[in-house]
Amino acid sequence: MISLVAAGMMVPLMMVLKKHRNAILHHFNKLIIFLLGAKIETHGTRDNSADMFVMNHQGIIDIIAMEAAQNTNLRWVAKKQLFDAPWFGYLLKLPNMIQVDRENKSGLIKLIRDAKETQTQTGRVIAIFPEGTRTDKQDLLSFKAGTRIVAEKLQLRIQPIVITNSKQLLNEHNKTAHSATVHINYLDTFQVDGNNKEWYKQLESTMQMVIDEEYNTYKRQR
Repeated sequence: MISLVAAGMMVPLMMVLKKHRNAILHHFNKLIIFLLGAKIETHGTRDNSADMFVMNHQGIIDIIAMEAAQNTNLRWVAKKQLFDAPWFGYLLKLPNMIQVDRENKSGLIKLIRDAKETQTQTGRVIAIFPEGTRTDKQDLLSFKAGTRIVAEKLQLRIQPIVITNSKQLLNEHNKTAHSATVHINYLDTFQVDGNNKEWYKQLESTMQMVIDEEYNTYKRQR
């Protein structure tokens, strides 16, 4: 169903209605959430003045839920292979998302350049998964260095976001799905301080604490 909506409807509309691509992403992702029998609950306030949203990642529902929750024209960071995917790559290319080539040494330089362009010229918020890949574990994977380097280089304002219960809605690891409510927790925005060498570890620890609290209190897995 997700594939049908994305490939059959979103891509053609974005090709035709170029000025409304962000609205198309928002409304059709809301439709996907509805068709899956899901709801979204937000906690805290999304800070659209932040330069970057940093999120945990379990699967595609994380992206769908973030797009459905608000129409804010996010600029997602994704690996090059996803851009190269037949037809579906247009979902990333048409709205000008950020492509990262992890196998190319110049990939980080390009990421910094694209992030700076986003910060200074587009008014969009960069959306990134610092774990670098999806996982079905409760514990966060160690954050990759790329996010830290970009944030320090450009002195970004970061809002951490913890997403839970998306795996209950659609578990891509064991191929199961259930009606569920996805919870998006907006944490406090902070200014990256390059003089604080521990800020990145502290960010990871803070997000893990919220993940643990969500599970221990509400039995919501990340």
